[in-house]
Amino acid sequence: TLLYNTPQGSLSFCSLLCIPCSFGSSRPSLEPLAYVEGGASLVAAPDTTSTLSFYHLITSYAFTPLRFFSSFQSSSGTLAYVESGASLVVAPDTTNVVNFHKESMFAKMANDSGGGDNNGEVTDAAKVQSNKKQTIEKTYQKKSQLEHILLRPDTYIGSVEKVSELMWIYDYEKDMILQKHIEYVPGLYKIFDEILVNAADNKQRDKKMDSIKIEINAESNTISVWNNGQGIPVVMHKEENMYVPTMIFGHLLTSSNYNDEEEKVTGGRNGYGAKLCNIFSTKFTVETASKEYRRQYKQTWGNNMTKASEPKIKEFSGEEFTKITFSPDLVKFKMDKLDDDIVALMSRRAYDVAASTRGVKVMLNGKKIPVKNFRDYIDLYIKGKEDDTGGQLKVVHEIANERWEVGMTLSDRGFQQMSFVNSIATTKGGRHVDYVVDMIVKQLIEILKKKNKGGVVIKPFQVKNHMWIFVNCLIVNPTFDSQTKENMTLQMKSFGSKCNLSEKFINQVIKSGIVESVLTWAKFKAQNELVKTSGKKQSKLKGIPKLEDANEAGTKNAQRCTLILTEGDSAKSLAVAGLGVIGRDYYGVFPLRGKLLNVREATHKQILENQEINNLIKILGLQYKKKYITAEDMKTLRYGKVMIMTDQDQDGSHIKGLLINFIHYNWPELLRQNFLEEFITPIVKARKRNEELSFYSLPEFEEWKSNTPSHHTYQIKYYKGLGTSTSKEAKEYFSNMDRHRILFRYQGQQDDDHIVLAFSKKHVEHRKEWLTNFMVESKRRKEIGLSEKYLYAKDTKYISYTDFVNLELVLFSNADNIRSIPCLVDGVKPGQRKILFTCFKRNDKREVKVAQLAGSVAEMSAYHHGEVSLCMTIVNLAQNFIGSNNINLLEPRGQFGTRMAGGKDSASPRYIFTKMSPLTRMIFHPNDDPLLKHEYDDNQKIEPVWYVPILPMILVNGADGIGTGWMTKISNYNPREIVNNLRKLLDNSDPTVMLPWYKNFKGTVEDCGDQRYLISGEIAIIGQNKIEITELPIGTWTQNYKENVLEPLL
Repeated sequence: TLLYNTPQGSLSFCSLLCIPCSFGSSRPSLEPLAYVEGGASLVAAPDTTSTLSFYHLITSYAFTPLRFFSSFQSSSGTLAYVESGASLVVAPDTTNVVNFHKESMFAKMANDSGGGDNNGEVTDAAKVQSNKKQTIEKTYQKKSQLEHILLRPDTYIGSVEKVSELMWIYDYEKDMILQKHIEYVPGLYKIFDEILVNAADNKQRDKKMDSIKIEINAESNTISVWNNGQGIPVVMHKEENMYVPTMIFGHLLTSSNYNDEEEKVTGGRNGYGAKLCNIFSTKFTVETASKEYRRQYKQTWGNNMTKASEPKIKEFSGEEFTKITFSPDLVKFKMDKLDDDIVALMSRRAYDVAASTRGVKVMLNGKKIPVKNFRDYIDLYIKGKEDDTGGQLKVVHEIANERWEVGMTLSDRGFQQMSFVNSIATTKGGRHVDYVVDMIVKQLIEILKKKNKGGVVIKPFQVKNHMWIFVNCLIVNPTFDSQTKENMTLQMKSFGSKCNLSEKFINQVIKSGIVESVLTWAKFKAQNELVKTSGKKQSKLKGIPKLEDANEAGTKNAQRCTLILTEGDSAKSLAVAGLGVIGRDYYGVFPLRGKLLNVREATHKQILENQEINNLIKILGLQYKKKYITAEDMKTLRYGKVMIMTDQDQDGSHIKGLLINFIHYNWPELLRQNFLEEFITPIVKARKRNEELSFYSLPEFEEWKSNTPSHHTYQIKYYKGLGTSTSKEAKEYFSNMDRHRILFRYQGQQDDDHIVLAFSKKHVEHRKEWLTNFMVESKRRKEIGLSEKYLYAKDTKYISYTDFVNLELVLFSNADNIRSIPCLVDGVKPGQRKILFTCFKRNDKREVKVAQLAGSVAEMSAYHHGEVSLCMTIVNLAQNFIGSNNINLLEPRGQFGTRMAGGKDSASPRYIFTKMSPLTRMIFHPNDDPLLKHEYDDNQKIEPVWYVPILPMILVNGADGIGTGWMTKISNYNPREIVNNLRKLLDNSDPTVMLPWYKNFKGTVEDCGDQRYLISGEIAIIGQNKIEITELPIGTWTQNYKENVLEPLL
């Protein structure tokens, strides 16, 4: 950097990093005075605080009388020429001031320059000085506390450089607190904050204090803070031999906050606070009046707390006060004046104090801040802000106690917080904020779990991201991660108080809109995750097992292609055999593994992880969130149609319904495009000589039987599944495609309503009404000799979704109730009745393997479902642990399950044996058998419609079943009490009220009214800190209790 002496005698600067000989023709015409290089400082005299950085001095020129108005200095302290009486500050030690005189300066100049022009050559002395290594003393230095603060201010007050940040400021024009990108110096903001917090702290020392006055004068660079709380004792400190105000404001490491045994709820802690403001001020004045000592005190410091006037003490008899007035050292903050940004930031802090210091009115520049309480303060943030519905953002606020005050509203920018600890603005939050937030989030999570069944898993931090929390608290002896006190780090157990938010507050939070906001976000997130699993149009598809892809799928001819979805692998074999007739170019086949997931009620995780659904989407090229409305939209699919090919029984109808539901829930427009169709096969065939009749529903077959007196002369064959048909029959079906292909045709809103009715949990009551109407109509038709309505007449080409639900799917729903809900007469379900029927028919008193008995049941009672579920039903009838059967109808031989896992820990059906219990035939008396009405299946006489036990078994062993529209849950009752009540009824006496009873259960059962009971376990207290759990409530299994209740407590 080149320094010049101008004709006017002032100083100019030019950033030329070279020596004079390198200037060339562009060399300045002004006479050079000194070239400096590398880290030196120029300090304007007499103000030694105005520092500019320069390079080390290399050489100098002087031919005319020198007129300097500033002092120069280099890191070496040499070749610096100063006006007589000016000060030279040797860098980098800006506190070491040396006085120079004009005579000594000229002598030095003469020696260095040789008394004449050196033509721009660097002198030997200068070379030696430039190349000289630093001494040990220069390398290793010791600083005083004051020197260290000035040298490394960021450690104490934060950065002294301007930063650009998004900050909350007070906007005078809009009368609100808003976020704005501003440029400010954190260090300057902090020293103002220290004085402000000191004033607020005084409220905790003096409860009568009710006023704080703040003046910010940008023109004069003066800030003052006044409060009318208890004054500082104006008395000499005996040990330090100075007045107390002098000690605490003018000497480092002095404070009234060093006694950690005393519980204080103030902001001061480390003894730096106001001294930092003094150090970084050119002028700092303290005024205070002490009522106790009847004295008023005033003292002024200057030059960064290095100079101090004598304290002025006078007698005083008025009201106490303390006032701090200071002029920030703007040069140290690289500022010219207090600009609008820093003033707006300081003004917001004034509003902070007005809100966080209860019972204190705050004046700012002569005007009272219109914030009466913390609630008013929160309103300044949300003024004009709207929620998702367009209404004013709602604030939930509560004063929990004298130390805790909390407010919450919705945030659309992630988690936001504005918090105060003892009037300190903890802009980065801390453990006090975590404490409050965790308390609220814990309550919200429970509500969201109930409302978000089926959605993505919502985690606490995701709920927190929708919160804007306001906390104002008083903490005993708080700790922070730095002197800037932006983050409170004290452990919760040391807070000195608790924040107990009321149930009313939590309920208001729930109603504030945050639950809806989180659920909306969860739905959006779920949709985005599903979109990632979407399919795409491509001609070759790999990695999907068992797919027989159409040759033209995913090509330009994709719209002509049909995907046949079959019920299982055996049905796929039938369809593949049929492809021999129609070819593989435009027909693909994919087998479904049982019943498809009901996506309308499934969780988000279930849908994402369901391989069957993911495969279907890839095969068809379906895309989540896409609407298939136009022909162009349809061209994005790999197949133009889906053909459903299931068994013609009720479970096959359910699979069709679930597929329709899957498409309707995600892409309802596809139903309007006639995207779905079905392939029907006979459920019954009647043969007589060369005549063969096919029936596609049982009602149609029953109608033919009633109208054909000679039906017994026909050979009847029931097709229980597609696997019953031969490959030859498959080719016959596909050869007559028009008869077997039935189109689903959309016929308006009623179709949508009926699909939702059948599969949505929200329509349980409507489903009950729907099924009741069906049962009433069926009974009516049966009584007058009419067969049930059926869908597939000989000339049927298409059906509506409404007809499918009302005439086909309803058969499954009705059969589901019959299968799932026990009969009131004998207390058992059809599967259990088939087992009893088989055991009675076998009349075998020997033990038999459970798996073998299941085979006998399937053979003797025409059981058409999976043998796994039948084996589990046998096991359940034999279980006798506490909470299962009061009277087990089968005897367990082996491990049939225990209370440890609720019976789910039973051994494999291949390894355990059973036989009929001796009591069973006493309850289901054989003398009743001739009177029973039996069912028939495939012309085979099977189990009765119901048995007639001598005891109501529905009460003895209870009942638990969920069907379609209905469910039942009946507790177990004591067989002895049941017998006694039966005898009373036989005697025309009133029965005794019974409570649920479980064999060998030691706990208690209490009647809560309205058919509700409280079942409790038992504990034994065996020591001061030890209990023994001796009984668990019924239905609470030991292993689950240990894992879910006891282990989390350890």
